[in-house]
Amino acid sequence: MPGLLRGVARTAVIAGTATSVSNRVSRRQAGRWAQQDAQQQYQEPPPQYQQPPPEAAPDTGDMIEQLKQLGELKDAGVLTEAEFAVQKSKILGS
Repeated sequence: MPGLLRGVARTAVIAGTATSVSNRVSRRQAGRWAQQDAQQQYQEPPPQYQQPPPEAAPDTGDMIEQLKQLGELKDAGVLTEAEFAVQKSKILGS
């Protein structure tokens, strides 16, 4: 009986030691992973934002045509001088 008790005690000690070592290794590895994650967060460059494309230049031929039509409407009496000026400034973008 003393031999059996000694064997059980030895097994318990070995199992307890193995569990302790395993837990310590797991905690150490988790700490390393957390440290690596933190370093990667700081090393990642900020996102690059693209500038919007420049606005297309207005088609001057179309602008001239629109101004001619406005002039004709003004001459025909459909538009007043003030209305003509407002529409002209919209077309010219000023």
